[in-house]
Amino acid sequence: MSFNDVAIRVSNLSKCYQIYEKPRDRLKQFLLPKLQRFIGKEPKPYYREFWALKDVSFEIKKGETVGIVGRNGSGKSTLLQLICGTLTPSGGNVQTNGRIAALLELGSGFNPEFTGRENVYLNAAVLGLSTEEIDTRFDDIAAFADIGDFIEQPVKTYSSGMMVRLAFAVAINIDPEILIVDEALSVGDELFQRKCFSRIEAIRASGATILFVSHSGAQIVELCDRAVLMDAGEKLAVGLPKYIVGRYQTLLYAPAGKRDEIRKEFILAANRHQDGLIEEDESQSLESLSLNDFFDPHLQPQSTIVYEEQGAVISHPQLRNLAGEQVNCLQSGKLYRYEYSVRFTTAVDNVLFGMLIKTTSGVELGGAASAPSIRKALPFVAAGSEFRVAFYFLCSLNPGVYFINAGVYGIKNGDEAYLHRILDACIFRVLPRTDSLASGLVDFGCKYEIHACRIE
Repeated sequence: MSFNDVAIRVSNLSKCYQIYEKPRDRLKQFLLPKLQRFIGKEPKPYYREFWALKDVSFEIKKGETVGIVGRNGSGKSTLLQLICGTLTPSGGNVQTNGRIAALLELGSGFNPEFTGRENVYLNAAVLGLSTEEIDTRFDDIAAFADIGDFIEQPVKTYSSGMMVRLAFAVAINIDPEILIVDEALSVGDELFQRKCFSRIEAIRASGATILFVSHSGAQIVELCDRAVLMDAGEKLAVGLPKYIVGRYQTLLYAPAGKRDEIRKEFILAANRHQDGLIEEDESQSLESLSLNDFFDPHLQPQSTIVYEEQGAVISHPQLRNLAGEQVNCLQSGKLYRYEYSVRFTTAVDNVLFGMLIKTTSGVELGGAASAPSIRKALPFVAAGSEFRVAFYFLCSLNPGVYFINAGVYGIKNGDEAYLHRILDACIFRVLPRTDSLASGLVDFGCKYEIHACRIE
């Protein structure tokens, strides 16, 4: 491909950091190897190497929107910084063809003592605009940022949301030929995020190239023409966004023992193509790596809240599949059993047992009780009684992480009350499905029909 058609070309790009165990090792590295070479000895390193990026190559055509996905520490941000020139590579090179506007870190390049207006002029000048060009665009920048009179206040007084509004407003109003965004929009409120994505679509429609990093698979699928999967500093695969996001989720949610196998399969598939592009028809060869439900011992709730017991004690909450195996990584569309034990310390009337599933942000998705009302509940439970409670539910949730509560409700001394309750008693994740058409949190089993009514 001619370089005139290429916006970004990355060739065998690598970045290595020297990690020192102790501060004095840095001084030793500065002095001792020179002395060792002087006396004819082999120099000894006093550091260990950490390769944040290893031999990464790809091309992005002009007008393309490409997303980068990967686990934390996979090298995504390092890659973007190397492309923008804010880091120096240890090996390889980057070629760019066009003016770059980048949002790498919140408010990077802003002087906290300057006002918003002064930082607009400073930031835009760094991006290559003259004072006259900034004058003509300032009103548009201020309107998009929508921070009111704070534009005349020092940036150090801004909230994180105001900072990212101003930074994004500058970046998109310089008419970039290449726009690079590194997860910078996640701090804005929902209305601002929608406005940003609308503007990104407009920039995309104008023919600009966009390189976009996000942990949100939905954003990658919605915005991008292609996606790149990174892991441990390596490029594992390039392909259509929905397919790559599915592979990313498979790798993200895989048990530690299976992760190396999945990585090897991705690399083998990518090596079959000169540009690393994995085609959709190769999904069958990778489908054997689809995960069954399993138990991940590292997936433990950190937000559990146990209420004070008022006559009952809940213990041993667990999720199991129908084979009786304990699991916390579930498959959408399968039936599971949520169970816990309850021991009653006092005699109680009209007892209800319950469960509730919610998102990580606390949105209540649904649950069940052991009776439709307290009048139809278990009439009487004597002190010292023990029960094992089980609720069966169809996992109709889309991939993500969720919590389950456990609760016991009844009448004690004539008053209705929670006898015991545990919030976030269990945590589970729903594994990705490459064949799913569902969006949002819940899979409603939607079907679709398309009929051509008129063809011209």
